[in-house]
Amino acid sequence: MAEQLAIFGKNIVHSKHAKVVNVASVPQRSPFRYPGGKTWLIPTVREWLRQEKKIKELIEPFAGGGIVSLTAAFENLAEHITMVELDEEIAAVWEVIINGNNEWLANKILMFELSHKNVNEELSNPHKGTNDLAFCTILKNRVFHGGIIAKGSGMLKHGENGKGIASRWYPKTLAERIRAINFVKNKISFLQTDAFKVIEEKCNVEEAYFFIDPPYTKAGKRLYTYFDIDHEKLFYSISKIKGKFMLTYDDTEEIRLLANKYCLNFRTIAMKTTHHLKKNEIIISDNFEWWTNSTDEYLNIT
Repeated sequence: MAEQLAIFGKNIVHSKHAKVVNVASVPQRSPFRYPGGKTWLIPTVREWLRQEKKIKELIEPFAGGGIVSLTAAFENLAEHITMVELDEEIAAVWEVIINGNNEWLANKILMFELSHKNVNEELSNPHKGTNDLAFCTILKNRVFHGGIIAKGSGMLKHGENGKGIASRWYPKTLAERIRAINFVKNKISFLQTDAFKVIEEKCNVEEAYFFIDPPYTKAGKRLYTYFDIDHEKLFYSISKIKGKFMLTYDDTEEIRLLANKYCLNFRTIAMKTTHHLKKNEIIISDNFEWWTNSTDEYLNIT
């Protein structure tokens, strides 16, 4: 069952929430400003990946902004990384950076003159190839509210200090991040396909590590195009994995019930939202021998 103890009629769950990670302390590798990104979780992911001296393959079925895959590549935490993303816009970016002409993308960003007129012209182009789609995705991610590229989002009006759409547009930094990936992309495979398909194909590989960060049950609809996934099917699929896995989720009753139903161990960890609100998320893993005890506390769940 989940890692819980029944004491005096209450469930007690191990929780790592004494200290919230400052994301500024984590190297920023991704060109995305990604809603729901896991930069804050990187110190914990490092602990998880260091269970063994040599990891043959890390698989990220919901790659998104790719911070976990990129960190593993840059820090030599896995010999090979497989990034998977279904969303056509996000996939176009990784296709160009990993498999295509990432120098074109870096130069396009550096040379682009940012204005509402130019942004609208780029986004309204009806004949986008993969390169164009990749650039437009980065553009939307940087000039839209919260970095959200899903339908319904729109351009910043005021932004930081009244900078408007220029608030998060850092062409030099973005180009440097894209070019830096050149040094590690030989370790990375990118696939535009369905996460469930990859999990099913790789579930019997005992040497594989899966980092699984699906669209969450609450915020997914607002943040992502492909938000509607079968969460129970995902839990079932994960219960069949013979390798190592880490699954992250929002801390809800629904997720706790699914973890218990499929006999999956979980613990909670503190994080801070973009609005600086503290909340807990759930970490589900095949084991917690790697989990350090220095900041463990107990969280009473009534």
